[in-house]
Amino acid sequence: MIALFGPTGVGKTDVAVALADRLRGRGRRPVAVGADALQVYAGLETLTGVASPEQRARLEHRLVAFLPVTATCSAGAYAKLAHAEIDRLLAAGAAPIVVGGTGLYLRAALADLALGPPPRAGVRERLEAELAAGGPQALHARLAELAPEAAARIRPADRTRVIRSLELLEQGVALDDRGQLWTRATRHPTRLVGLTMDRAALAQRISSRVDAMVAAGAVEEVRRADAAGASRTARAALGFAELLEGDVEGMKTRTRRYAKRQLTWMRKLEGVELVDVTGRDPSEVAAALLP
Repeated sequence: MIALFGPTGVGKTDVAVALADRLRGRGRRPVAVGADALQVYAGLETLTGVASPEQRARLEHRLVAFLPVTATCSAGAYAKLAHAEIDRLLAAGAAPIVVGGTGLYLRAALADLALGPPPRAGVRERLEAELAAGGPQALHARLAELAPEAAARIRPADRTRVIRSLELLEQGVALDDRGQLWTRATRHPTRLVGLTMDRAALAQRISSRVDAMVAAGAVEEVRRADAAGASRTARAALGFAELLEGDVEGMKTRTRRYAKRQLTWMRKLEGVELVDVTGRDPSEVAAALLP
């Protein structure tokens, strides 16, 4: 298989579509499998950058825009779906292209995860209430007292991971090995390609991408999702909170910061094949990957 990872705005979907064209020329049947925590939600396609109808006409996409915005999604639930999807495609002789920008979901699609047991009833709700009352710093400080090594791997602002870590600790689960977000022990042989771009060029692409999203109706999309009772996990989408407040520049800033973290994580992946796409056409990149 081929897996494409990279920061938001780098052009993963365009490269995947170009790779699909080359694979079809070799008699293969490419199918993209999404590995993004937020692209799973129907109704947030513009905000989360789901492949356009034109792109999906050229390359079928699975596991994107299939959940209502009121649903919650976890890496564990996604992993089961992704494994089943990939196994079916391979059994049918297809060529899966895993495409995503969420590190944990990438690993969930390609490898086996040990995510620990689900939280006991009421625990997550209690921790979320404490976070709302005291802020993320207070919960992170508690985590640092209980498991300093784990806390050092998690940013205080990463509310989801802080809460999940505290949930596991309350159930007696050790966190020593839970900072590992990648393993080379994938379920199927996989070529992992990480797309990079010059920082200034990426920042400009992100700015233009956000402007295009707003022009395409992202603000109205977010308002509809909010009115429909979007879940906690759906509201984590980049720009959801900012566009509700009309803060387009805030969305750009948050997206650039997230892209920086994605690049930092990607460069640490064992076995990743880094490809600089700055100033290159997707077809040129695909030709270099599949001569």
